[in-house]
Amino acid sequence: MDDGSAEHARQKLVAGAADMIRRRGLTATSVRELAKHADAPLGSTYHYFPGGKAQLAAEAIAYSGNATAAILARELERGPLDGLRSFLIMWRKIVVDTDFRAGCPVLAVSVEAVPEADGPPRAAAAAAFAQWTGLLAGSLCDHGAERAAAERTATLIVAAVEGSIAMCRAHRSTDPLDRIADSLEVLVRTATEPTREGAS
Repeated sequence: MDDGSAEHARQKLVAGAADMIRRRGLTATSVRELAKHADAPLGSTYHYFPGGKAQLAAEAIAYSGNATAAILARELERGPLDGLRSFLIMWRKIVVDTDFRAGCPVLAVSVEAVPEADGPPRAAAAAAFAQWTGLLAGSLCDHGAERAAAERTATLIVAAVEGSIAMCRAHRSTDPLDRIADSLEVLVRTATEPTREGAS
């Protein structure tokens, strides 16, 4: 197998793991099932990921985090409101397209109190959340927000969206995600408004 084919097979396993974790969580996802899901021999899974399930999970979370960050960064080039809207639209599409069976793999790993989630997987989840929050905060600052306000607003956006995704899956409805959209837009506008101190 040449390097290109090997890398493709490895990335297929990582993407497959991300998909299974967002649907079932980490505990209910075995390496054997991951190999079957990716249509790969079980032996190749351990060849590419000698660290086992923890290594594969960490790379799957990093993969998901980076994919989301790429979409967010592209839309944030047009401003924080565009970034926020794209973030909401992306997650809404995921829960609808999967009939509310899939959520965020980063959140799934973050909340699981099992040994497999400790160490690299949880560190990858923390890094993903920090990456998204940092992108949002940076865009808010670029558009007039003070650093502290930008960081608070960005943290609230990520936390609200992640929580509403879980609620959407529980209710089998996009209502929770749709309800927070206007409120988050108000927060973004408020954070980026020029200060009016001293104005008559």
